[in-house]
Amino acid sequence: MKTSTAPALADLDDGTSPRTSLVRRLAETPEVGVVAACVVVFAALAIDKSTFASAVNLQGMGFDLAQYGLIAIGESLVILTGGIDLSVGALLGTSVILMSWFNVRAGLPPVLAVLVTLVIAGTVGLIHGLAVTRLKMPPFVVTLVTYTVAQGVTLAITSGTSITGIGGFFGDVGQTYVAQVPLPLILFVIVAVVAWFFLERTYAGRQVYAVGGNAEAARLAGIRGDRRIISMYVTSSLLSAFAGIMVLGRMGVGSASGVGVGWELSAIAAAVIGGVSLVGGQGRIVGIVAGTILLELINNGLTTLQINSNYTNIVLGCVLGVAITADRLRARSVARRS
Repeated sequence: MKTSTAPALADLDDGTSPRTSLVRRLAETPEVGVVAACVVVFAALAIDKSTFASAVNLQGMGFDLAQYGLIAIGESLVILTGGIDLSVGALLGTSVILMSWFNVRAGLPPVLAVLVTLVIAGTVGLIHGLAVTRLKMPPFVVTLVTYTVAQGVTLAITSGTSITGIGGFFGDVGQTYVAQVPLPLILFVIVAVVAWFFLERTYAGRQVYAVGGNAEAARLAGIRGDRRIISMYVTSSLLSAFAGIMVLGRMGVGSASGVGVGWELSAIAAAVIGGVSLVGGQGRIVGIVAGTILLELINNGLTTLQINSNYTNIVLGCVLGVAITADRLRARSVARRS
């Protein structure tokens, strides 16, 4: 009798209950803040502007969310290892041009043009990973070089003009609806679920966290950190090219005018807002997706409210600054507790 009643008495002394415990667990969840912000922003905009919650506008946000979300996931995987990838936006723009050029100028079938572009993008990611792990080059420098080269390649191929006459395959991927839901959004959800399963349900995913949290401790534990880092850079580049398929499908032409420029900032902002630590080893896919949704709500909300587009970057920069500040304060708090 005493043994069976002791836990109950202890619970009463602590003043806790199952409901209180659930609320406490929710409050301690890192992503609860950004999820709550998404709900508040959506509700506020929907009340202020009825057109914001219309089916047409939500479908448009679905298309945008897919292309931004894919590069945000790729960026986040690299950040989890303690690195950074500044090339995701520029590589997306270059992938759009490469797929267009292979399809129209080289005469390759659309599917083959996509596969060749994915191989090129994967090779770029492999170079990033090898430079970081074998040559010990700073990720910032390595990916900044690719950022510059990719923009130059894009302009060199097109001479500043658009490539027209692309195959219908791209439009089928970038503009199709499945039960009124944009196909790109469905593909993004699939990628997010796969990334979630990899990070939280596989041994290799736990190794990614270990490498980002403490590379030396991971090495002493027998984890091949170099392999994990390289694989994340390759995945990031592949997701940039994959997002390029959707962008090309929506535009209908291979345009070199500003496609992907500055998108790396949105990807980093979505990651940090979603709880990914810039020092690596912390962050979850749920938060990354929520961070991407919040940024899309803000961007679309500014447009719906007819606010000058010049202010969009100001808002994005402020949000990113707040997110980075919160990340450093969170890291400092964790350091104090440990």
